[in-house]
Amino acid sequence: MKELQKWKQLRSRLVLDNQWCKVRQDEIQLPTGEIIDDFFVNVRPDIALVVPVTPHQEIVFVRQYRHGIGEILLELPAGAFNPETEKAEEAAAREMTEETGYHCQKLIKLATLYDNPVKDTNTIHVFLGKDAEELGPQILDITEQIEVVLIPIDAVLEKIIQGEICVSGSVAALFLALNYLQISP
Repeated sequence: MKELQKWKQLRSRLVLDNQWCKVRQDEIQLPTGEIIDDFFVNVRPDIALVVPVTPHQEIVFVRQYRHGIGEILLELPAGAFNPETEKAEEAAAREMTEETGYHCQKLIKLATLYDNPVKDTNTIHVFLGKDAEELGPQILDITEQIEVVLIPIDAVLEKIIQGEICVSGSVAALFLALNYLQISP
């Protein structure tokens, strides 16, 4: 079997540079020698995602409209951040409080995942939040209209199977959290 090799980036330029969307056009050389001059990459910020668990063993979810697919979805609190100016754990706590009004006594890092490594540059930093309690009102951005939904831990798996929870980052985070909670006190 031939050894896997990385692609060689010959040139790169931003073809779209907007606060909401950045797209890079790379010219790359494949290990075979073939050159592709229009490989487009979405330059995206990192994401901090939290699985907040209340003392009553409920998970705090958010339900909100997602324009990309034109649907209202049930997912976990999450948001973008710049790792050069904010730590992932700080971003996770901030996003959870802004989106839900809840605060966790303790955040535990579960994993760092790649969202779509074929075309996107970002990672998802997944945290388990213990002892989530409502502290105040939501602090929402202009594009956010969020309903907070509490779901008992033992009902989450069925909601995934039924397709009610179907955002990939949330599903991955939930499986990591459920596994952690089974093996940790």
